[in-house]
Amino acid sequence: MTSPDRRFIAVLILATAFLAVSGCGLYSTQSGSVDDRIRKVHIPYLENRTSEPTIGIDLTEDIIAALQEDNTLKVVNEEDASADITGTVMLYKLKEAFSSVQGSNIQVDEYQLQIMVELTYRVRDGGEEIFSKKRVRGTGNFQLDGANGTSESTARSEAAAEIVRDVLAAIVEDW
Repeated sequence: MTSPDRRFIAVLILATAFLAVSGCGLYSTQSGSVDDRIRKVHIPYLENRTSEPTIGIDLTEDIIAALQEDNTLKVVNEEDASADITGTVMLYKLKEAFSSVQGSNIQVDEYQLQIMVELTYRVRDGGEEIFSKKRVRGTGNFQLDGANGTSESTARSEAAAEIVRDVLAAIVEDW
């Protein structure tokens, strides 16, 4: 091997090592630093303006669990909070997604469940709003029959997961 080849290989190894080491600094298993005035958050149950009886409670519990797992914010009781995330379940709607014709009848093959919440994230000291009346939607589909049949409960879980993911993204992006 000639001297220029060795130099090239040495530079390539050093460059690869540098990129590997510096790249590790970009990612972390811990959440980033958050301003203390918004870190401790209280989340009361979402108001429910739908006919679905437990949706407000279920979504609130899903959001709290996701925040606790993410660990960016600390969910605390009302007395210890420095900020509040409040909101309302505005929509819980089932609609036909796909249908087929069976002779002279139309049969619904798949339904779509749509859920929408409206959230406000407010700092208690001074009342600054991190975001206000932010609308977040989630959808899930289900089939009632056939080998791949699912349920409204499955669609509800999919819609809730989408809402929770978007809520976490909104919290992180808006500070």
